[in-house]
Amino acid sequence: MYLSGLFALLVAAGIVPVVLAPAAGWDAAWTALAWAALCIVVAVVDVLAAGPLHRVTVERRIPARARLGEPVATTVLIHNGGPRGIRGRLRDGWQPTAGAGEARADLDVPAGERRGIPIPLLPRRRGELRSGFVAIRSRGPLGLAGRQRVVPALGAVRVLPPFASRRHLPSRLARLRELDGNTSVQVRGRGTEFDSLREYVRGDDVRSIDWRATARAGTTMLRTWRPERDRHVVIVIDSGRTSASRVGDGVRLDAAMESALLLSALGARAGDHVHLVIFDRARRARVTGVAGARLLPALVDAMAPVEPTLIDTDWSAVVTEVRALTSRPSLVVLLTAQDSPEAARGFLGALPSLTERTTVLVGAARDVPDSGPARRLAEDVYREAAIAHADRDAERVASAVRRAGGEALTATPEALPPAIADHYLALKAAGRL
Repeated sequence: MYLSGLFALLVAAGIVPVVLAPAAGWDAAWTALAWAALCIVVAVVDVLAAGPLHRVTVERRIPARARLGEPVATTVLIHNGGPRGIRGRLRDGWQPTAGAGEARADLDVPAGERRGIPIPLLPRRRGELRSGFVAIRSRGPLGLAGRQRVVPALGAVRVLPPFASRRHLPSRLARLRELDGNTSVQVRGRGTEFDSLREYVRGDDVRSIDWRATARAGTTMLRTWRPERDRHVVIVIDSGRTSASRVGDGVRLDAAMESALLLSALGARAGDHVHLVIFDRARRARVTGVAGARLLPALVDAMAPVEPTLIDTDWSAVVTEVRALTSRPSLVVLLTAQDSPEAARGFLGALPSLTERTTVLVGAARDVPDSGPARRLAEDVYREAAIAHADRDAERVASAVRRAGGEALTATPEALPPAIADHYLALKAAGRL
């Protein structure tokens, strides 16, 4: 059972007869005891009159997946199998990061019927969000007390990365179609593959004339070319301690996931094979052998439960993981941090073994100082100085990456995904992929 605030007011109201008791010739102590006994009796009667909860069952309607930051509609179904109706309150036991607010709602379920109670969620964290119970209070007719029961009712929703960078996808797909069409017709770049034959038009490259087809057709025929397909793109996301550092409004791991999703969507549309590995000292997630429309759902499912781990990444093991995915020349995108050379020593030592046979792109998200008012506080100045120092160290690491045969790219969390996608398209246009 439970006692409401109204019961506390009823007990407090007993001070009036206690104060007036001496004037009426009554003993104050006995008056107080009598009032307390009356309150208890009234509360017990109210509890007995409340709808019973022992035959209440709970069901849930929850979507299996939702995107981070988007509202989620969930419903709790209460079935009252008791002889009397239930009026009271319900509380759903979601964890705070589910964004359920107080998760409380009024309840009115007649006997033998079922009611659905909407509980909207607004997730604030990736991964599995769970609710293990539903607490139900059945209020008595006087509102002084009632029955209470906690019903086990497991519910879970997997919160996926938001993929906010998908707004950049249409423009990149348009550039890919251009690259796959007119642009590749005019210029035959190293590494392009044969597409089709068409008639020669003034201004075309005469080096692409197919003389055998010309002899058969009786008119000048031209070979057209397109960027090679069926290439391999291996994306490695570092989930070690550097991925936990804050950049912008999130952590570096979130920016890396956004970059991986945009590049994967673009690579899949370009006809390439995309592989994903999330690694620190152990493999946290891996997606390979998935193509077409199933690729993005598989990626976001694998990314959802991954969180940064506060350990250093084993880069020699990362090289082994990459070699296990593909033995062909491919593009390897390493999404990690470009901190000081001392901290990146293990990463830089393992890099030459990758650049021998693959094209390596190292992408990192960096923070930028806020453009605040002209009058700044001391902590703003110190923060900008720290960011400038970190940028200088990152440039030293980027220079070391280039000397090792790789390519380095740093940008803000919002600019990093389209920058990596543009670099991928540039490699396609140059025939390097």
